[in-house]
Amino acid sequence: LLHLLTAFPQFSGEPTSYTRFSIARQTDGDNSHVEMNLAADEEEGGEIGRPEHLHASMPPPRRNGKNLCFVIMAAVLLLLIGFLIGYLSYRGRMQRVNRCLDGSGNCEMPPTASYFSDDGMEEEEVLGPRVLYWPELRNMLSSKLSAARLEANLRQREGKNSFEAGKVEDEGIASDIHDQFTSFRLDDVWNDEHYVRLQDRGSSKNQVFIVEDGEEELESPDAYVAYSKSGTVTGKPIYVNYGRKEDFQDIRNMHVSMNGAIIILRAGEITLAEKVANARKEGAVGVLMYPGPSKDKKADSYVPFGHAHLGTGDPFTPGFPSFNHTQFPPVESSGLPQIPVQTISRGAAARLFGKMDGDKCLQEWTADITGCKVTVSSSSKMTVKLTVNNVIVDRKILNIFGVIKGFEEPDRYVVLGAQRDSWGPGAAKAGVGTAILLELACVISNMVKNDDYKPRRSIIFASWSAGEFGAVGATEWLEGYSTTLHAKAFTYINLDTAVLGSKDIKISASPLLYSLLETTMKRVKDPANDLVYLNSRVGPDWIKNVVPLDLDNAAFPFLAYSGIPVVSFGFYDKGDEYAFLGTTEDTLANLKEKTDKLYPLMRTAAEVAGQIALRLTHDHELFLDFDRYTDELLSYQEKLRHLNTNVKELGLTLNWLYFARGDFQRAANALRRDIENSDRENRIVRRALNDRMMKVEYDFLSPYLSPKDVPFRHIFFGRGNHTLKSLLENLEQLAVNKTSVDVNELKEQLALATWTIKGAANALVGDIWNTDNEI
Repeated sequence: LLHLLTAFPQFSGEPTSYTRFSIARQTDGDNSHVEMNLAADEEEGGEIGRPEHLHASMPPPRRNGKNLCFVIMAAVLLLLIGFLIGYLSYRGRMQRVNRCLDGSGNCEMPPTASYFSDDGMEEEEVLGPRVLYWPELRNMLSSKLSAARLEANLRQREGKNSFEAGKVEDEGIASDIHDQFTSFRLDDVWNDEHYVRLQDRGSSKNQVFIVEDGEEELESPDAYVAYSKSGTVTGKPIYVNYGRKEDFQDIRNMHVSMNGAIIILRAGEITLAEKVANARKEGAVGVLMYPGPSKDKKADSYVPFGHAHLGTGDPFTPGFPSFNHTQFPPVESSGLPQIPVQTISRGAAARLFGKMDGDKCLQEWTADITGCKVTVSSSSKMTVKLTVNNVIVDRKILNIFGVIKGFEEPDRYVVLGAQRDSWGPGAAKAGVGTAILLELACVISNMVKNDDYKPRRSIIFASWSAGEFGAVGATEWLEGYSTTLHAKAFTYINLDTAVLGSKDIKISASPLLYSLLETTMKRVKDPANDLVYLNSRVGPDWIKNVVPLDLDNAAFPFLAYSGIPVVSFGFYDKGDEYAFLGTTEDTLANLKEKTDKLYPLMRTAAEVAGQIALRLTHDHELFLDFDRYTDELLSYQEKLRHLNTNVKELGLTLNWLYFARGDFQRAANALRRDIENSDRENRIVRRALNDRMMKVEYDFLSPYLSPKDVPFRHIFFGRGNHTLKSLLENLEQLAVNKTSVDVNELKEQLALATWTIKGAANALVGDIWNTDNEI
C-alpha cells in the first residue's frame, strides 16, 4: 500500500505515509484491540527524496517493455540456478564438517573426489564416520546394557557394614569409582574435595526414657539424627501424626498445649527436617520419630538414621562452598533444628503409646499401632526424657567425576549423579544408583569409542559423598561452581533409590522434562512384561501423580538452588514402602527379598536415564518443553481466580499477575515460531535458540533474594515466602481470617511473583528490543 501511495501520489493527496500499530494485551495471551494511527513525514528534495536538479537535467529514458521483460526473466533464471548450485555445494561441505568436528575447534575435511593430489590425480573418496540416527542409537543403548554388570557393581557393597561419608570405607569406594571411570576411557576423570562439618554419634548412645515413678529406658539405639541439638530435655509426650501443618492444627483444635512437650511423629509425607521445624514453631523441646508401617514384621525393631537440617549442603557454610581455603565466618544455617531429635523403632513407639493414658488417636492417625494415644491425661505425671550425645566433626569428602565431551558443544552438559555414602550397607540407598551410574558410564563411553556415536553435548557422571547428611556433596559442588555451571549444565538426572519395589513408578521432574520423559517411557519395555512399555503402567494422566521434590532428594538443590531442570525416576510399592531404607539392615539380601526382579528393574531404570541423557545430547534441538510452564502458570491462575474478591477488598488486584502469565505465554509462542522458522543446519542460530530454552528454569529463580539468605529461590519448587505456593496459602488464609494476613507482606509477594514471571517472559523472548514492557 505504501509503495502504491508513493508511486501514485494523486490517489493520496499526501506525501509518503507510515502506519503505526499499538496493540493492547489481554491476560489470555491473545492480541486484540488494534489502534491504527497515520502520520505524515515531510520528505526533502522532491519526489521520493531525489534532488530536484536531477529532474531537470536528466531526460526520461527510452524503454522497450518487451526487451526489458526478457532481460529480467533471464537474470532471475540465472540467479536461481546459481543459488541452487551454491546451496547444494555449501550443504555438502557443512555435512562433512558436522561429521569431522571433534569438539576442539580443529577440523580437517575428509578428502573426496573434488580434492586433488599433488600430481593432479583425483584421490579416492574417504568416507567419514557414519551418522547414528536416534532409533538406531536408542536400540544400541538397550542392547549394550547388562544386568550382569549391574549385579557385579552392586555386590561390591556386600560384606561392608557402613560407608559413612568421609570415612575409610567411603574413600575406598570413591577410589574404586575413579579407577573404573578411568578404565572406561572417559575423556577426563577428576576428584573434587570439600571440607565440611558433619555430625557423628557421641562416645555414648543416645537414650530415651519414660519417667513416672522412676526412669525406665525405652530405647538406646545405635542410629542417630544428624544436626540434632545435643543435650537432655524432658516433657510430656504428644503424638502429632506426620507432623504436617494440618496435623498440628488438629492438635490445637483439641486445645492441647504443645509448649514444652516432646512430640512423637511417624515417618512419611514430609521430610524429618520439615517435621522438626513445625514442632519447634509450636514450642516443643524435643522430637521422636518412628518408621511407618511395613508388612515385614522384623522391621519393627530397626531404627532409621536421618538428618534434621531444613536445607541441603553444609549448614555451617550456608550459601557458599566448603573449600579448604574458605575462611569460615561464625555463621550457621537458619535451618538447624535447635532442639534434640532422635529416631526410635516401631516397637518402642508401641510401648510408649501403651504407657500413655490420654485420648485415643484419630482413626486416620493410628498407623497400624495398637493403643495409639494423643497424649497423657491431665492427672498423669508421666513424661519422656530424651538425651542426645551427638558431636560435630570436620571431614574431607570427595566427589568423583568423569566426562564424555561433546563434539559440537562441549561446554553444554547433562549431569548424571548418584549418592555413594550410606550409614549402613546402603544397598537401596546408594548401591543401586552407583551401580547404574557405572553401567551408563561404561556403555555410553563404549558407544562413543567403538560405535561412532558423537554426542553434540557433554555428559558428566558424578558420584556424590555426604548425601545422607542432606545432599552435602552435590550442594557444595553447586555452590562452588555456580558461575561455571550457570547456562552450561542444562539437565540433572538423579539415579538414587531407583529400585525400592517393583509394582509402581515414582517420578519427580521439572515440567521442562515431562514430554521427554513421556516419550522415553513409550520406548522402554516394562521389565514385568516385555510385550508392553512403561507408559502403559503409569497411564495417560501420569503427570497428576508426579511427586514434588523434597529436601532429601539430591536433585532438589539442582532445581531449587541452581535452576537446572531435573528428573528422578524409580520403582517402588505404593502403600508398602521398603522398610529398611536408611537403616543398618539395608542389605542386598533384604532388597532382593523385597523384589525378585531387582536386576531387570535396575536395567530398566538405567535405560530410562540413559535414553534421556542420549536424547538431550544427540538432537539438534534440546528436548526441553518450555510450553509446560505455561500450563503450570495457568493452573495457578485458576486456583487464584476464586480469591479475587478478597484481594479487591484490600485495594489490591491480581490482574498484574495474570498479565505476566499472558506475557510468558506470548513469549513461549514466539520462541516456538522462531524454532519452527529457523535453519536447523545453522549452528549459531540453533545454539542461540537452545540457550533461550536452557535459561527458562533458571529464570524462575527469584532475582530479588540473596542466595545466601534464601538459597531455594525457585518460585515453583523453592522454599520461602517468595514461592507461588506461599502466595496461594496466604490468599487462602485471607479468605478465612483477614486479620491474620500481613497486607504489606502480601503486596510484596504479589510484586515479586509478578516481576519474576515477567522477567522469565522477557528472557524467553531473547533480545532486549523484542521485550514487551507494557505491564
